[in-house]
Amino acid sequence: MRKRRNFDTMSRRRKFSPLALIGLAVSLVAALIVGAVVLIMPHMGTKAAEANADCTLIVPARPLTAQGLATPYQLVATDPAKGPCHETNPDQAAFVQGTIIDFDAGKIYVYNPLVIDQGTKPAIQPVVPKFSPRAVVGLWFGYNGDNLTIKGTRNSLQDGRCVNGLKDSIFGQYAYCNAPMFFGVANQAIQMGTLEVPDLGTAKDGQPCPSVRDFSVVDQDQSDNVTTTYLMTKNGQFAQSSVANKKRLRNAQEISNGSDNALLDVFVDPALGCTPWTAPDLANPGSNVPALALNELQAMTFQQAPIALIPLNNPMSLVGDQFSLDKTNLYRAGVDQPRARANDQADPKAYCQNLVDVGIARMILDAPMTAKAATPDNGTGNNLFTFLAQRSVNSYGELNCEQQLGKANPLGTVQDADGVATAVTFNGEPVATDGGTGQDPTNPAPDCVVNKQTVKGCTGTAPINGQTCDISFANNIVNMDCAVIQP
Repeated sequence: MRKRRNFDTMSRRRKFSPLALIGLAVSLVAALIVGAVVLIMPHMGTKAAEANADCTLIVPARPLTAQGLATPYQLVATDPAKGPCHETNPDQAAFVQGTIIDFDAGKIYVYNPLVIDQGTKPAIQPVVPKFSPRAVVGLWFGYNGDNLTIKGTRNSLQDGRCVNGLKDSIFGQYAYCNAPMFFGVANQAIQMGTLEVPDLGTAKDGQPCPSVRDFSVVDQDQSDNVTTTYLMTKNGQFAQSSVANKKRLRNAQEISNGSDNALLDVFVDPALGCTPWTAPDLANPGSNVPALALNELQAMTFQQAPIALIPLNNPMSLVGDQFSLDKTNLYRAGVDQPRARANDQADPKAYCQNLVDVGIARMILDAPMTAKAATPDNGTGNNLFTFLAQRSVNSYGELNCEQQLGKANPLGTVQDADGVATAVTFNGEPVATDGGTGQDPTNPAPDCVVNKQTVKGCTGTAPINGQTCDISFANNIVNMDCAVIQP
């Protein structure tokens, strides 16, 4: 299997650069995340390109309790000989997300524990959340580097029932604590009708809104990062993202995890006229936020076949370069996916085929909408459509789909001199992003003048010498399909 590659440098595992979250320009974002996510600056004296990509997160004592959630996690280098790790560095930042289910009340909450560098203090101490002692807490981890190891203090990993991978083979960017218990209780509440999960809704394309298990949304390693954001001060201290903390830290920047879940909740959903499921943030009273666990519960409840489930060729479920059903199932258990009882229930070939037949088809269908939406990463694509296409192309390669299917990827991208995808092809033909007319709304054709009449974008109808002509403009040539005007 090939080494997984970063969309920017093609050498790192990050999904898309957290540097490029460009203010989350969609109007929904302010309501979801309470403020724009801006650039996470590298640690002074540390070049991002040379950062140690393998870091460790120290889990505090009793991590599933209110006090444990409010105790900052500490980031440190797994191997100090490879260089330090700093939360301020965009290639090393780690994130934690907690979700809490109160079975008795039928309510669900989100709480994002804070991460700081080992030996430092937070800019503002985290809020101690309040919830029922009978509530069940799940924790998920996201990472912008390659390999995140979680390490305990005292018995914290055992107390938290934390899973970092299969024995010595860690997942990579992903880990979880108590997730199977959380999902078990949440699914029981859903079945009993005490916890209501909102329907996915209908997108502007007439299809159900996508979930994190829709083949038009997934990539080579679906469901592996979180929607957590933190505030970072100019002196490199951190605080939870809340209205109160923003007022106290007026010049703080908001940093985020390069996450498939944030891609869906913050970019894809708004572009398609969809609304993600959110829940109250216990660290930010009065605010609702999305979360990995909410995405997975909604997908488990409403996603229709074909359903994207972790396959054997997911890079994070491999042991070395070999398929592992045990590790694949450990990964699935952390995101509420059914256990695969045999290899054919996690078939790489079937996954690749659905990426082509289902994923690419809907991606192209939605191009008129996503081409008008902001890109999550301007180093990968110049709009949301080209970003999704380049991400799909990369995933096809990372999953060895050409070998699995015996054919080249029908989807391709056209890149500029900086390697940014600016156009998309399918079977070698350009994909129209204007609903079929062939005009790219993000780069409209210039106006042209025919018989002293200006035609906007050179697409339309105009009378010319007693005829009515459909006019189009391509490759600097005016094309006219004319018919005689009847008297």
